[in-house]
Amino acid sequence: MYLFPAIDLYEGKAVRLYKGDYNQLTVYNDDPAAVAKDFAAAGAKHIHIVDLEGAKSGTTPNLDTVIRIKHQSGLFCEIGGGVRNMAVVKAYMDAGIDRVILGTAAVEDPEFVREAVAAYGDKIAVGVDLKDGYVAVKGWTEQSTKDATSFCREMQTIGVRTVIVTDISKDGAMQGTNHALYRDLQAKFPSLQIVASGGVSSMQDVEKLAATGLYGAIIGKAYYVGAINLKEAQGRVTNPNPPQSG
Repeated sequence: MYLFPAIDLYEGKAVRLYKGDYNQLTVYNDDPAAVAKDFAAAGAKHIHIVDLEGAKSGTTPNLDTVIRIKHQSGLFCEIGGGVRNMAVVKAYMDAGIDRVILGTAAVEDPEFVREAVAAYGDKIAVGVDLKDGYVAVKGWTEQSTKDATSFCREMQTIGVRTVIVTDISKDGAMQGTNHALYRDLQAKFPSLQIVASGGVSSMQDVEKLAATGLYGAIIGKAYYVGAINLKEAQGRVTNPNPPQSG
């Protein structure tokens, strides 16, 4: 299983939200690129980046910061938040970002997902952000009518290979992740690369997720508050050959 330490961006800073609430935002570092270099020093090979402003606006207000993170860390970088058209996808790809995550657009415009996958293949992932069992959109501020199983099935049919599944109720709460959800989805979609996100709070969480056979897990707040030692966590998971950074 791959570990994806996370950097959430807001106004060019590394921040975290509590359960997706923009009114409960904590700034952890004014220099996200320095955080990324710390990840690399701890042995990380990947970074999961979210543009929180972009998630609400559908734009790329932190593009320069994302590019700086990529160039200064040299790690495999995936980015989500506000990716709702091919122009934004192209901007990130042209900047050397390794994987782009579609969120709201994947729910509202499946044809866009088809176009992106046709153009960029495995470099396209889809975020499955769940609120009360249904996929949430627009920076987690609205709820769709699609549940996790039906949406993952739809994305798999389109040709998406990687999905990042977040239980919003667990995100930033430091109360453990939703292991039952990931076991269920892994059993239903063994050919999908499923990444667990939200509430990965302890080394036990990391080990249980790895034992499930998941492709990856995102570590956010637990890293920033010192609950998970990233270097130690890297030693607890077994990885095949990692995807190469572009």
